[in-house]
Amino acid sequence: MRIADMNWMQVERHAAKDDRAVLPIGSTEQHAGLSLCVDAILAERIALDAANDLNVPVFPVLNYGLTPSFVDFPGTVTLKLSTLCAVICDVLDGMVRSGFRKIVIVNGHGGNSPAHGAVLEWLDKNRGVQVKWHNWWNAPKTFAKVQAVDPVASHASWMENFPWTRIEGVVQPDHQKPMLAMDRFQRLDPGAKKRLLGDGNYGGFYQRPDEDMLAIWEVAVEETRAIIATDWD
Repeated sequence: MRIADMNWMQVERHAAKDDRAVLPIGSTEQHAGLSLCVDAILAERIALDAANDLNVPVFPVLNYGLTPSFVDFPGTVTLKLSTLCAVICDVLDGMVRSGFRKIVIVNGHGGNSPAHGAVLEWLDKNRGVQVKWHNWWNAPKTFAKVQAVDPVASHASWMENFPWTRIEGVVQPDHQKPMLAMDRFQRLDPGAKKRLLGDGNYGGFYQRPDEDMLAIWEVAVEETRAIIATDWD
């Protein structure tokens, strides 16, 4: 359930009975022909789909993350790492003040992963609180399902092309793009990265049948639900 659909009194009563909550985080960055908000859309939806049957509140998604490599693509917005870490920790502070002690961060953007270190530091100052950091797209069962469908999968490729991340009227290319040489890519400045990437897909087909995508989604929801529901002792 969405925290946006609750008032403060309902939150107070709920947290007194069940101190679990979910914080989805994403980014606003280029995803080739897909939405600029792919990472935020997917993080929030997977969190809501997973938490719904558990009656666990989901806080609003953090739409901005760390994405300095894509700043030359219009529409991309990046936070400084220090800002991202501070925002996440400030939100966690508010969740704890609200009574939540078992928190799952559902991360939809690989670039945000360095902020996990700040969460570990935060836990030192918040003894008794538990925070799980869950990269939903490369969690073991979900990533295995992706690899079983097509091992050539990457940023802005088919693996992020769900019905809810597409832009109306945009037709995806029908070829398989060669995989990016990541060792070279990582050492380049954002302008050179943009020239190397072209449309922004790192490599792979741009789209696969919805049947494949929904099968992956089902695995991802179940895996995320288990993270929220279990292993808090």
